[in-house]
Amino acid sequence: MSKTTVKDVSTEPGPERAEIAPRAQGGSRALALLLVITGAAGLLAAWVITIDKFKILEAKVEGKTFTPGCSFNPVVSCGSVMESKQAAVFGFPNPMLGLVAYGIVIGVGMSLLAGARFPRWYWLTFNAGCLFGVGFCAWLMFQSLYRINALCLWCSLAWVATILMFWYVTSFNIRKGFLPAPSRLKSFFDEFTWVMPVLHIGIIGMLILTRWWDFWLS
Repeated sequence: MSKTTVKDVSTEPGPERAEIAPRAQGGSRALALLLVITGAAGLLAAWVITIDKFKILEAKVEGKTFTPGCSFNPVVSCGSVMESKQAAVFGFPNPMLGLVAYGIVIGVGMSLLAGARFPRWYWLTFNAGCLFGVGFCAWLMFQSLYRINALCLWCSLAWVATILMFWYVTSFNIRKGFLPAPSRLKSFFDEFTWVMPVLHIGIIGMLILTRWWDFWLS
């Protein structure tokens, strides 16, 4: 009497199962370097702003006035931005949040340079953090241009760094299939990822130019 063996395929990697299984993925050297560089730029900006903020507070306690080095005129005035209520949305100076966030970005970039591979949930969590960062920067841009009526150069550096990391991390997740997207969008990001951050930064530049058009011409 023959014995029939039932093969358990639930643990075998089939086409459908492999598609839904978690995958660890490392980033390219170019992406890793971009994260390290943009993270370092954002960290530098956050560090300088934090130091200047403390100096402003110390000067107030002593009954003096401290003017940050990047306050050049009524428009390019870091001090006006640092002393606004928008500069401490969460109850502490905004750049202190940047000190942590940009440090994490540098850590991710350095890990990728060392050959680290991260699962889908990690990349999506990192992308969500970048999305929060670029959204927060967009809100700060609006407040700076149309409510505070002053521009901070160090803040602008942090904005550019955050925009670059957001678009390139998003592009990576789309191209690797971690974010669902149509094939045409994947093909676009394969060739033209650089278009999105350039367009994004260009729009901000135009807003800054038109917001103070009379001042720039005077």
